[in-house]
Amino acid sequence: MKNRKLKNAELPRKTVEEFKASEKTPIIVILDNIRSLNNIGSVFRTSDAFLIEKIYLCGITATPPHKDIRKTALGSTDTVAWKHVEDTVRLIEQLQNDGVKVLAIEQAEESIFLDQFEPIANQRYAIVFGNEVKGVQQEVVTKSDAVIEIPQLGTKHSLNISVSTGIVIWDLFSKMKK
Repeated sequence: MKNRKLKNAELPRKTVEEFKASEKTPIIVILDNIRSLNNIGSVFRTSDAFLIEKIYLCGITATPPHKDIRKTALGSTDTVAWKHVEDTVRLIEQLQNDGVKVLAIEQAEESIFLDQFEPIANQRYAIVFGNEVKGVQQEVVTKSDAVIEIPQLGTKHSLNISVSTGIVIWDLFSKMKK
């Protein structure tokens, strides 16, 4: 049969131990005051798919274990490293001191469209996604090394946080792997 769908048992899945031992993509995800537990779980799942280094859950962002996070994360809260941090601004300052470039994902003056952004080889990046209503806090945007904007051509100019995370991670991952 042409283009036969693969069964789950045929997929080359890593064990939790293999995942943890794998070389990670040099991307850190920061969730800045995310309300939706389903969005948080979805970000974990996407981060697992692309071997993301770590997720920081900041402010009011809920943490595992929680049934609504678990429902969409499908076990990825056991594979992807994560930590809760109260203050997003202090976290970014700490990451910047460690040589990580912080990119706020937001619509702002002087933002760089995602398709125009070229990551620097061997550079670690932290990508910050903001609250579903208010976006990334202004103070976080101001302290970031750059602001990356997902080009949008329709009437809404608003994407769900889990969709935005998937788009940005895929774009950076594919550029880093070249």
